[in-house]
Amino acid sequence: MIDKKRINVPSVKLHIETLHVDQIFAEIQDRVNRIDKEFMKGFSFIKAHPKSVTFFGSARFEEDHPYYERARSLGEKIAQLGFDVITGGGPGIMQGGNKGAKESGGPGKSLGINIELPFEQVLNPYVDESESFYYFFARKVILTFSAEAYVYFPGGFGTLDEFFEILTLVQTRKIPPVPILLVGREYWEPLDQFIRTTLAEKFKTIEPEDADLYRIVDTDEEVVEIIKNAPLREE
Repeated sequence: MIDKKRINVPSVKLHIETLHVDQIFAEIQDRVNRIDKEFMKGFSFIKAHPKSVTFFGSARFEEDHPYYERARSLGEKIAQLGFDVITGGGPGIMQGGNKGAKESGGPGKSLGINIELPFEQVLNPYVDESESFYYFFARKVILTFSAEAYVYFPGGFGTLDEFFEILTLVQTRKIPPVPILLVGREYWEPLDQFIRTTLAEKFKTIEPEDADLYRIVDTDEEVVEIIKNAPLREE
């Protein structure tokens, strides 16, 4: 006999409404339409800014953090070259990059690919133009679409996820080779060693040359020189 006191048994009967096939189809169609609209507006936004560099990095860094200042400084230099600086539009590294671009006085613009959240407004005040998204995955596609270079500052799981996504797309030739620049040797070198020794050498889950698809950089000058020589994407 089952002791109901020891298990989670509802004290009242739950009313569960059964969805009809038509209702399910309508819900699917509504969601597909919304996703389609998000992609269309996102690709149109990027198409209007064909020369760009995308920044990734932690949202937790305050304005007095050294990497915030590095993002601001680099955003300024890149905008002065005539490249638009694209970020997720939020705080931390994103705000630093946008601030540098906006205050650069150069032809490059400060752009934000924002996410709609019910409990906070994440768009930082240094964005010249922005586009907002309901779905995280749609926003991510637009952030990683057709930039001339991708610049990664230290960050958390989200930054690493975005780094490995672009790395995988280049490795599998889904997109053309593009500069993938990792700013800050102190942060990225342990990961680089893991990739080279554990993945490539020990387990052989990647080819040794796959570790050359990205580059660790420590100065603005290195980044600027690479971006200046990067071919314009045709997507």
